[in-house]
Amino acid sequence: MKEQTPEFLVSACLCGLPCRYDGKSKPVEDVRRLWEEGRALPFCPEQAGGLKIPREPSEIQNGDGADVLSGRAKVLSRSGEDVTEHYLKGARLALKACKKMGICKAVLKSKSPSCGCYTIHDGSFTDAMRPGMGVTAALLAKEGIRVCSEEDDYEG
Repeated sequence: MKEQTPEFLVSACLCGLPCRYDGKSKPVEDVRRLWEEGRALPFCPEQAGGLKIPREPSEIQNGDGADVLSGRAKVLSRSGEDVTEHYLKGARLALKACKKMGICKAVLKSKSPSCGCYTIHDGSFTDAMRPGMGVTAALLAKEGIRVCSEEDDYEG
């Protein structure tokens, strides 16, 4: 039997892997099924970038993922630690995995400072949201990879 080549990069937490900042997951059955069928590569950019599990929540300050990529914004933990380099490293590793495996679609966890596709937390740690992408989502989109959230029709 030929091994399936993944067609999607997916946020690992959506597959049920406990890699979120709080040590939990956010499983989505359809995404988990893609993984079980060999059609998806689970990836956690924050963990790949060197952040531990669990960890303090982090939010992008004064911008979005595109601003982080251009050096105009930073990612800070709730206590003020600058974790920008971890987010950039994780984003670069996600892109590298996509290129190596020929993946051109990503299903990413909404609202995340790494993976958010449409909205992210506004940096105030109050659950307020702002339009924009997370760091990994912004890099993948910039490089031509179709990014969407777990709430979208990603098979279409």
